Amino acid sequence: MQTEPNTAYKYPIKSQTELETEFKRLAEEWRIDTGMLSLVTQKSMHPAYQRIIGMGQPVVPLILRDLEQKPDHWFWALRAITGDNPVKSEHRGRMKLMAEAWIKWGKEHGYEW
Repeated sequence: MQTEPNTAYKYPIKSQTELETEFKRLAEEWRIDTGMLSLVTQKSMHPAYQRIIGMGQPVVPLILRDLEQKPDHWFWALRAITGDNPVKSEHRGRMKLMAEAWIKWGKEHGYEW
């Protein structure tokens, strides 16, 4: 029996330091470029924000740490990466309460930052 060669693309593994450096650079680019935008959808479609989402699960603790330090519009990214949404409907639009919900969720799911 003949087996198929493994042709799946292998993503390079980044060190924690490389991951944090890239996250900080992209987050800063996103904040600078979208600071004057009021629509969350516009902020969330920014290429740097989308690149952060593309970093996947390893970036979740970095987002949660950033969210804990200064609440910002990370909710779309967190939902896209985790597939979850701990924000109660009555808390939508209330940045501090939304941040608290995600931080609590992160701790309950074993994330450390």
